[in-house]
Amino acid sequence: MAAEVTQRDLRSHSGQIMEAVARGESFVVTRSGTPIGELIPLRRYRTVSREQFAAASAHAPEIDLAQFRRGADAAMDDDLRDPYGD
Repeated sequence: MAAEVTQRDLRSHSGQIMEAVARGESFVVTRSGTPIGELIPLRRYRTVSREQFAAASAHAPEIDLAQFRRGADAAMDDDLRDPYGD
């Protein structure tokens, strides 16, 4: 969960807070106790190993490829006529 930081603390300690964001920490900025925004680190490209991908995918639902294709085909506009009449 992201730590909360008041607007006043952000203004007073912006350097330290920005360093924490650069290290990967996230903050919810509040004004008068009400959340008004988030400070989150930018995602950097990263490599995921085959083992990490397999572990993350272990509990993913199985996909019925034939049903997926039927749904995709139904969603596509398969009218191949030239819209400009050429």
